[in-house]
Amino acid sequence: MHEIELTPHSPNPDLAILVAQASKFFGAAKSEATLTAYAGDNRDFKDFCAANALPYLPSTVESVTLYISHLASRVPPVSVATISRRLAAISYLHRQAGLESPATPRRHFVLREVLAGIKRTLSAAPHGAKPLLSDEIRRIIAACPPTLLGTRDRSLILLGFAIGARRSMLASIIEIRDLTFTDRGLYILLRHGKTERFEAGPRPIAVPFGEHPETCPVLATRAWIDAAGLSGSQGMLFRGIDRHGNVRATPLCPRSIAKILAKAAGRAGIDVAAAHLSPHSLRVGMVSQSAINGAEERNIARTTLHRSVAMVRRYIRDADLFDNNASARLGL
Repeated sequence: MHEIELTPHSPNPDLAILVAQASKFFGAAKSEATLTAYAGDNRDFKDFCAANALPYLPSTVESVTLYISHLASRVPPVSVATISRRLAAISYLHRQAGLESPATPRRHFVLREVLAGIKRTLSAAPHGAKPLLSDEIRRIIAACPPTLLGTRDRSLILLGFAIGARRSMLASIIEIRDLTFTDRGLYILLRHGKTERFEAGPRPIAVPFGEHPETCPVLATRAWIDAAGLSGSQGMLFRGIDRHGNVRATPLCPRSIAKILAKAAGRAGIDVAAAHLSPHSLRVGMVSQSAINGAEERNIARTTLHRSVAMVRRYIRDADLFDNNASARLGL
């Protein structure tokens, strides 16, 4: 952990208290989810450098430029948003070590131009997570095995779809202590998230009972808690399960959500790569399906915790193409 010290040392005890407080604020600057994502990003960068005999720490602008080119050349390519976060993670790693960052585009012409070329190239190609809609969700849930792992996967996918959750929310934000089951459904007190962590207080999300018991997110979550023996315990809701069927004490990492969804979709006969599915498909799918079924934009945003209705409208746009289509009114 980064230490903040007095230079030169002062005999004033009040300053020592301020040093401790400053260190505490330093540690609170980034959420646990962000730090976990950064750690995973830097592991990936380290592996790339090792595989190609490139310097890792300190690294070079050339190494970073080749790395983001590698990410953008994958099939399917890594998104521009993820590439930008990888650059931020590499910068954070170097600054922690007291080194100049080789991953700051505004300071390095070649890196900046390559990143601009990646953005232009990827924006010109079809991209983005395909929405998972209710019919596909039903297929995935029906294919989950009657095991502890299947029970967890059902809960994770149904709850993630019901609230339009980000992967970080499912992995490292929803805590057991913040769940309240009522006669109307499930009440979740979300303490922090991607855009909520600087707000005054927690934000509530209500999850009503589903119309069908086999796809009800509330019943599925209750079943997971009971089967995993998590009732009354502390920590995150969703956790890993080892090969012996034991529930781990540690939460899932955001990357594991993609693997869980891919395996669950595969069991249902859905080709994840061909369908361009990712954990974000749950979020996009929730917005798209609820809009198709007549939900108002402001109510969708209240559930998904989007700050702007305009962001919700971006997801709705493609789902709305056929339902509100001027060509359909031509009388052809």
